[in-house]
Amino acid sequence: MLESILSRKGISLKVRLTVKGAVAIGVVALAVLLPQLVHLALGQAGGVEWLPMYLPVLLGGCLLGTWWGLGVGLASPLVSFAITSAMGSAMPAAARLPFMMAELAVFAAVSGLFSKKIAENGWMAFPAVLLAQVAGRAFFLLLAVIFQNVAPFTPALVWSQIRTGLLGMVLQAVLVPFIVMGVKALIDREKRHD
Repeated sequence: MLESILSRKGISLKVRLTVKGAVAIGVVALAVLLPQLVHLALGQAGGVEWLPMYLPVLLGGCLLGTWWGLGVGLASPLVSFAITSAMGSAMPAAARLPFMMAELAVFAAVSGLFSKKIAENGWMAFPAVLLAQVAGRAFFLLLAVIFQNVAPFTPALVWSQIRTGLLGMVLQAVLVPFIVMGVKALIDREKRHD
């Protein structure tokens, strides 16, 4: 979405890259901070139920597009793991890290596929988020099937986690599109004042 809007406004490539880079860093920072806040408020179970890292990653995909979103999806759990490991309590756990990186990469890449359409019509954020969620969770389940003999995740365990996180997914399916539409409205309003 940002690329389309900035290009239409005639913003230089250098400035577009700077803006997208700043947004990507902000999204990754939010993806590290939000789970910490949820875990403080609701404990470990809160993370599995509300999936707080997923919201910023979905937002990043919608705003930044496929490739930048893919980077955010891969970087968010990795940065979180590095920071929280240094603090003595890794989040996500080392065994979950590659699965989460893959799942969030799919979330961001799929939602990013809709980025240009979202720039034209903010309501496109709804199917973007829903399809990204389904694709990401399905990919996590597929990875569990493929690697169940060498990883601590069985398809039954992953399916249980999917069911537990359903409320968080529904909340994000509503919140993320409205946040994206709000950002789009702010940018469009600024465009009218130019």
